[in-house]
Amino acid sequence: MRVLGVDPGLTRCGVGVVDGAPGRPLTMVACGVVRTPAEEDVPLRLLRIEQGIEEWLDLHRPDKVAVERVFAQHNVRTVMGTAQASAVAMLCATRRGIPVALHTPSEVKAAVSGSGRAEKAQVGAMVTRILRLDAPPKPADAADALALAICHIWRGTATNRIAAALSRVREPRP
Repeated sequence: MRVLGVDPGLTRCGVGVVDGAPGRPLTMVACGVVRTPAEEDVPLRLLRIEQGIEEWLDLHRPDKVAVERVFAQHNVRTVMGTAQASAVAMLCATRRGIPVALHTPSEVKAAVSGSGRAEKAQVGAMVTRILRLDAPPKPADAADALALAICHIWRGTATNRIAAALSRVREPRP
């Protein structure tokens, strides 16, 4: 399975692609950041993010897209920009028929480090170890995007299997 992880942000939108399956070694395909100038109007910035995500989808053809779920923060401007960038990523994937999954920051941290309260440096170190990289991916937004992809491969597939099993249990038997 190939997963594109998206760490949404209006200035820096982290993107990372990981190949793999649960119980097998994972491989980083690519990682980077879609950047927009802070002085530009928001609609133009969102257009740049859309163009950047579309390029990543064209180039890497993921099977799934994992996006960080936006949660309430104290800074309303930051959460609004993050939510807008998140929506753009979900729209780009959905337009192509690619399934989208949302994962909370604590869920991602727990998946890659064992602790939902892990610091950014610890997440970067674990991403480096899990993907057998020589150094942590830079910037941190790219490492976070890879962590999202790893989380989805490890947790998303299990969650889907559990949901499928539960739906079979709930179906009336003939």
